[in-house]
Amino acid sequence: MPVYSYEAVYPDRARQIVSGVITADTPRLARHELRARGLSIEHLSPQEAKSRGRFASALFPLRRRGGATHKVISFIRELATLLGVGVPLIEAMDDIARQHRGRFRTTLLLMRDRVAAGLGLAEAMREHPLTFDELCVQIIEVGEDSGTLDTALERLARFKERSRQLKGKATTALIYPCIVLTMAIGISIFLMTFVVPTILQPLVELNRPLPLPTRIVKSASDALIRWGWLMAAGSGGVMSLIVAVVRTQRGRRIFDAAMLRVPLFGALTLKAALVRIAVVMSTLLKSGVEFVCALQVAQRVTSNIVIKDALGRCEQAVAAGSDIGAALEKTAVFPSLVVQVFSVGQQSGRLEEMLDRLAEDYDHDVAVTTQRLGAAIEPALILTLASVVLLVALATMLPILEAGDVLQQ
Repeated sequence: MPVYSYEAVYPDRARQIVSGVITADTPRLARHELRARGLSIEHLSPQEAKSRGRFASALFPLRRRGGATHKVISFIRELATLLGVGVPLIEAMDDIARQHRGRFRTTLLLMRDRVAAGLGLAEAMREHPLTFDELCVQIIEVGEDSGTLDTALERLARFKERSRQLKGKATTALIYPCIVLTMAIGISIFLMTFVVPTILQPLVELNRPLPLPTRIVKSASDALIRWGWLMAAGSGGVMSLIVAVVRTQRGRRIFDAAMLRVPLFGALTLKAALVRIAVVMSTLLKSGVEFVCALQVAQRVTSNIVIKDALGRCEQAVAAGSDIGAALEKTAVFPSLVVQVFSVGQQSGRLEEMLDRLAEDYDHDVAVTTQRLGAAIEPALILTLASVVLLVALATMLPILEAGDVLQQ
């Protein structure tokens, strides 16, 4: 549906000027809707959407959910603050929208428009699933129903910030190894395609037998020069095939199950997912959401299909009357510590508190393991790069030294 930006005034409010956006099939219907709200229209024009181009659209048909995470967190935090000091919701959304530009501002103005028309904030957010996920909708909906919207927003902002920090820790720990790996591959290709042929060509023209390391390096260099394009195309084709298979339901299930079985990485993946599940469920339970509903939301925010299916089976068992701990244990996916936390939390009535502690423990464990993993990968990559350089140096120096020995004799 087309989006129109407008400027209008309230004739009965000393001609107070307002601006925003509205969705309608035609400009006429947009004007009719604005007049129905008691507005006198000063200006109405189509809202132009920024196009990414056909090529970008083909590569990225959908934006990633939560692409502007920092903007969402800022909006939620500022809205909680304004509501907490008594600013009306519509006025607060107007104030925050003026601080932003581009697509996110348009989204906020559309939401403000829907709220002004009588829709709840949660329902307005539900119309923009690429910006506000199901967790946002659920927590805010509970906050609206209970009359504690500012508290719900504050709790949601804390969760979003915590989730972003967790991702940031893992990303920061792996940035340096990725840089070293990229440099190692680039330097190796440069040595094998430019340096080695230049140095070995005069030695080959002497028609003398070459040492074994030299023959190995020369064969690898010749293969890379002659068939490098085919290797690159084949690697790209294999990667594309893997991505296409993983995008299917069955392929994604096989991939996720395999990831959980990889030594060290599997445990790290499971713990990272459990941190998010624990924080999501704790936040929802504190906001007054029922346990089964919290499990449903936790499924939607979990990317690993194996873990998501396990949560689904747990949800069905709990809905049928089973204990939480027993339902989790039957899935054979969750560690015994997680099962024990849920079981004891249910019995003691302190499940939210225990989930917070579980998330903190696993969060610390994931951060420490990621840092150690990055620290272990760095010297391994540097050693590999040094080995490649040493092999090239040995392959080029040996025939030169042998030639010198022959001349001395």
